[in-house]
Amino acid sequence: MHRATVDGIELEYDEQGSGDAIVLIHAGVCADFFAPLVGEPALSGHRLVRYHRAGYVGSGHPEGELSIADHARHCHGLLDHLGIERAHVVGHSSSADIVLQLALDSPERVSSLTLMEPALMPVPSRAAWGKSAALPAVEAYRAGDRPAAVDLWMRGVAGDGWREAMDRVLPGAFEQAIADCPSFFEQELPAVQAWQFGEDEARRITQPALAVIGARSPAVSPVWEERQALLLAWLPNVEPFVLDGATHLLHVQNPSGMAEGLAGFVARHPVADAPAM
Repeated sequence: MHRATVDGIELEYDEQGSGDAIVLIHAGVCADFFAPLVGEPALSGHRLVRYHRAGYVGSGHPEGELSIADHARHCHGLLDHLGIERAHVVGHSSSADIVLQLALDSPERVSSLTLMEPALMPVPSRAAWGKSAALPAVEAYRAGDRPAAVDLWMRGVAGDGWREAMDRVLPGAFEQAIADCPSFFEQELPAVQAWQFGEDEARRITQPALAVIGARSPAVSPVWEERQALLLAWLPNVEPFVLDGATHLLHVQNPSGMAEGLAGFVARHPVADAPAM
């Protein structure tokens, strides 16, 4: 991968193709979540950029707190490094929070947003989900059992079959997630919990937005439908997309369906037609 220094932190990145830029920001736990998507034929004709966020794989691992706003600033800096003035920006789970923050902080750089099951906090089922899924994972991490922590977290967000699906598409991703999990449990989870985003902030985001939910995600936890409902109620210019056959793993389980949905969305909202912010 190529490397760029942003805010004194080295970021690994990869890019391919030409055309309107689509920037793919990976979720927590697995840094290569978007690898299955970049080879999909539906996305040919676009400049695809994916990178490892700070704290993951070979990118810099800064100490101390790292906020959602910090991650948004890193993405802005990478856009500067690559000479990309405006881009379609895609985020998954906690990185969808980063996309929303980038749209607030740097609206002129974001042509559209694709929000794949973001980690929005104020939903009714969050407390119960946290007690049954998140807390056991955090406790396993604190006890020093990193493999169990990763497995428990992923079961909580994506269901019992997550490991088999991941291993088929991204061999070695589980081992990498174990190596990276301190960044997730010590920096990313606290950042998501501290992030302030509600209806007032959402109303300020007027760019076209695609709200993605996996068709099988509600069977894993009601938080996903509740969070999808918030996006559809709060964002002024949003459309829903249900990805067939997928839980929270989304594009790992159905990369062709996600690529086709994303390609159709950005085709309806090309960068050249985006109003100046």
